[in-house]
Amino acid sequence: MRPVLTAVCLACLLAACGKPAKPEAADAAASAPTLYIAPEDVVTVQSSAIAGGPVITGSIQPERRADLAAEVAAVVVQVLKDNGEAVRRGDLLMRLDDTALRESLTSAEESVRSASQAWEQAERQVQRLKTLQQQGMISTQALEDAEIRRNTTQSELVAARARAVSARQQVTRTLVRAPFDGVVSERRVSVGDTVQIGRELVKVIDPASMRFEGLVSADRVAELKTGQTVRFRVNGYGNEEFAGRVRRIDAAANATTRQVALIVDFADDAKAPRVAGLFAEGRVETGSSDRLMLPESPIVRSGEAATVWRLDGKTLQRVAVKLGERDARTGLTPVLSGLAAGDRVLRNPSRTMTPGQGYELKPAAAASAAAASAAK
Repeated sequence: MRPVLTAVCLACLLAACGKPAKPEAADAAASAPTLYIAPEDVVTVQSSAIAGGPVITGSIQPERRADLAAEVAAVVVQVLKDNGEAVRRGDLLMRLDDTALRESLTSAEESVRSASQAWEQAERQVQRLKTLQQQGMISTQALEDAEIRRNTTQSELVAARARAVSARQQVTRTLVRAPFDGVVSERRVSVGDTVQIGRELVKVIDPASMRFEGLVSADRVAELKTGQTVRFRVNGYGNEEFAGRVRRIDAAANATTRQVALIVDFADDAKAPRVAGLFAEGRVETGSSDRLMLPESPIVRSGEAATVWRLDGKTLQRVAVKLGERDARTGLTPVLSGLAAGDRVLRNPSRTMTPGQGYELKPAAAASAAAASAAK
């Protein structure tokens, strides 16, 4: 009989140890105050089409842009346009000191006149000697020597004219002009600055030629094609969504970042931002699928795990969910498992809630009053 009693006692002990867990959880849920919820605090899980494709990040840049640099070494004597000012093609933006260059031009032009006179004199001499040679009054050698002198002066005239053209061009380069209609985006020098050849002076952009210059991971390059739709958001424009199409895909990936550059044209140029350099992020739409989607606020994350609070009958239940990659375009996260279409979850769950806690749906004003009364 002793073994039987021992087994019975052991069974009783195990039963006694196992029973308190459920009553304690039930007691905790029962003792928790009823949660009053307004309809706007509830999110209904719905299925929606999500665009699939690689994420693209980059910035808005003008297609027409010019970095105007100094073509002569000189001092800046006048700045006529500043940042943000509109310009027309050919407008004078900046003037450099041309004193020394004009002196060189004057000297070159004098050389042209002198060489021209020498050539004209040599040509007349050749013509006179030809007449005399026909009359037998001079030798053929004398005529040939005159022709050689004429040819030499002709070469000197051509060289002098080339130097004059170069000097004239150098003077012209002291006037910095707008290459097209646009806006001055960056002035890099001021009056009095000494600039060397190649020094950047001013940048001009065409705000009407904006495009999205983005980067995509090389791991997804096989999915990319010209003409694909790209949807993206631009920093500074809130939740406004822009659409575009892939115009060009670079043939080489960056050796350091392993990313491929894309050029995306705006679908509607009239809606394109007019400010260059703004950060943009979106997705190249290579396909779409229906997924259950949730905003970020109902999701409670703890490390790799994620849970939501589902309205189950008259109580709240904590449900573990498996999530996909967040859609940067919409800000929604796909739910792979744990919820079904039509489930209702709490939009902004509190840390003090317990599984099985009761709730009651009330209008916003009633819910606030009830919550205040419960807190007292």
